[in-house]
Amino acid sequence: MHPVPFRGPALPRRSLAPRAPRLGALAALLALVGLAACAPQGPRGGYARPSAPLVGGGALAEAPVTRVAVLLPLSGPQGALGPAMLNAATLALFDANLRGVELMPRDTTGSSGGASEAVRSAIADGARVVVGPLTGPETTAAAGQARAAGVPVLAFTNDVEQGGNGVWVTGVTPSQQVRRLLASAQAAGVRRIGLAGPEGAFTRQLANALRNASREAGMAAPVIVTYPAAASRPQVAGQVVSQAGTEAVGLMIIGESGAGARELAAALAAAGIGAPATRIGGPTLWAGDAALAAEPALAGALVPGPDPAARASFEGRYQAAFGDRPPRLAATAYDATAAALRSVRPGDPTTPAAPPVGEVLQGADGAFRLLPNGQVQRALAVYALTPGAEPQPVEPPVLPGAAGS
Repeated sequence: MHPVPFRGPALPRRSLAPRAPRLGALAALLALVGLAACAPQGPRGGYARPSAPLVGGGALAEAPVTRVAVLLPLSGPQGALGPAMLNAATLALFDANLRGVELMPRDTTGSSGGASEAVRSAIADGARVVVGPLTGPETTAAAGQARAAGVPVLAFTNDVEQGGNGVWVTGVTPSQQVRRLLASAQAAGVRRIGLAGPEGAFTRQLANALRNASREAGMAAPVIVTYPAAASRPQVAGQVVSQAGTEAVGLMIIGESGAGARELAAALAAAGIGAPATRIGGPTLWAGDAALAAEPALAGALVPGPDPAARASFEGRYQAAFGDRPPRLAATAYDATAAALRSVRPGDPTTPAAPPVGEVLQGADGAFRLLPNGQVQRALAVYALTPGAEPQPVEPPVLPGAAGS
């Protein structure tokens, strides 16, 4: 199923003063993208259903046009989120100022079956590249048909296992988060990192990334402890101490959020793993939980996040165009669409799309680069949790592989 095609809005072109991003109000949406389902979230304002195709240049393009499919949950459990992500994709098209390119929204209904039908419909209607869908299961359902048709997919998921063979993972992945924290720790002279997280896909991907990144950096083998979700956090802290032995752990990453993260941080501190000898780190999702910053053991904890200047600029442009502040995942939709637009030839609907692998692109969250294996490198900054305030940037964004990184 898909909405009626629509004509894109005329976006304002006025100068906007950048303002600091409020990560806390945004990052709680991050985990939605790939590894687990979350409750529906979306923007405060509404968005009218489409009525005509959205074409670059602010007007209906004359044939021929190059079509870019945008697969979104415009109905279903996550139906409130889809319109904001479509707004962001629209903004990417207008920012690119391309003529002869048309965005084709398709409703996935937030389900695997809906994603499969959406990609089938889009390819049948001539899509040369697919942006979306949102989650890992939806991406699995859509990828087969896209690969068979030779159509690249720039999915919003953060599930690294979806990447490869014509599919790119554009969400902020566990691997990206671990590698940014490791780079920060290494620059501070840390030689060994630890990880503790509940059993599951997210912790598994964190652990794999930490092992690989530690080995590549020439650091000591990390301490990794996984545990059932219902495990006693003081017992988990005891396992960490036991595995660590006498060799110092300079950074301890906690791979969970909410009450479990607060309890584990307090238990680790009680067991002697915490400030000042050991810095605590966590996933980007922490930035949206003020209660975590209020936990004494997590004061100053490090979390990776977007380039502050790029994010502020995107928020300002989005709010000027649509009258509302974008949810966190709108930035992913913008970045994936920007990469898709670099993949096609405007006005040439017959040439296969060629994603700009290796090229440094500028997105809503900062610089990023598509890799040949379907993964994406991102220039992430580092923020510190601050009691009673938004997380504060403490290290600038760094793009892996760039000069000086």
